[in-house]
Amino acid sequence: MRASMVVVLMCVLWTPAFGQTAASPMPRSADGKPDLSGIWQTMNAAAFNVEDHSASMGVPAGQGVVEGGTIPYLPAALAKRNENFKARATADPEAKCYLLGVPRIMYSGFPFQIVQTREQIAMLFEWAHATRFVHTNGSQHPPGHIDWWMGDSRGSWEGDTLVIDVVHFNPETWFDRAGNHHSEALHVVERYTPIDRDHIRYEVTLDDAKTFARPWTMRMILYRRVEPNAQLLEYECYSFDVEKLYPYPELNR
Repeated sequence: MRASMVVVLMCVLWTPAFGQTAASPMPRSADGKPDLSGIWQTMNAAAFNVEDHSASMGVPAGQGVVEGGTIPYLPAALAKRNENFKARATADPEAKCYLLGVPRIMYSGFPFQIVQTREQIAMLFEWAHATRFVHTNGSQHPPGHIDWWMGDSRGSWEGDTLVIDVVHFNPETWFDRAGNHHSEALHVVERYTPIDRDHIRYEVTLDDAKTFARPWTMRMILYRRVEPNAQLLEYECYSFDVEKLYPYPELNR
């Protein structure tokens, strides 16, 4: 009896660790900075709605990524968001195959690849061959305002955290398929903090005095694609793909 109890106890103690391995530290580049190179992807429902939302036709339920739960819209901007939601089947820039903008493209559900050098970080996206170039050589934003779909990205390091400051947006992009939006005054600050080799804590703060009552923040995890043959594939977007994004247009009436 005593021997069998020992066996049971060993099984109980062993089971939680079965199949688990210790997390590997984030690799580092020659200059000692974390090397974020690799293919990454989110695992959440923020692409549908960055706030908490219930399941509906074609939309999975999702826990929001907005700190505090709700975007702090100004009254007129909230009304516009509600109008966007009603017209989302045709009004969503994604349905028109426009570039998704920052930060939406980071959690669009498509994988993306980071290629890192000392003076620049390139981000290559499966969505419609989109690209971002993050200058980390100490250069400043060009004077403007300039209307760009993806904004202008300038990066710096705070310890092991990559901080990217993004300005010069046009007002055409949304944050998700629910119609959450911004103006051309949007200012984005992203923070990429490695947890280990295969996980990055992604935090993004958004400031737009024309749209929001105060700056607000979203947080999520980026997961490394670790399959031996992981690679970006081609996604050629066509505007008639709207049926795939919103398969039940009768719900929009």
